[in-house]
Amino acid sequence: QVQLVESGGGLVQVGGSLRLSCAASGRTFSSYAMGWFRQAPGKEREFVTAISRTGVNTYYADSVKGRFTISRDNAKNTVYLQMNSLKPEDTAVYYCAAAPSYSRVWAGDPNLLDYWGQGTQVTVSS
Repeated sequence: QVQLVESGGGLVQVGGSLRLSCAASGRTFSSYAMGWFRQAPGKEREFVTAISRTGVNTYYADSVKGRFTISRDNAKNTVYLQMNSLKPEDTAVYYCAAAPSYSRVWAGDPNLLDYWGQGTQVTVSS
């Protein structure tokens, strides 16, 4: 089992920045590729970004490329999402998730992820 807890969400103005964190406990964190997904009201959960187990490889949805950065610190069992130049359409609940292989994360299908956090709300006001 892997337990994931997100933090760092909040209310921010258009063009602002937020940094989300996802702390993991349980089995060895470095054994899992990690990802961030988001879900806006009335919409399906969508892929945002993925990072490989070592952090060498990353992948982004086109909608956030150049604005968001994923990173991880395996010594701290934490994955981060730095979000810059935020837009109203970035408003959603953000979830971190884990899977044993990188390909299962960047494929972008939520059904392929094994573990999920409870989510953290991000609201971008215009």
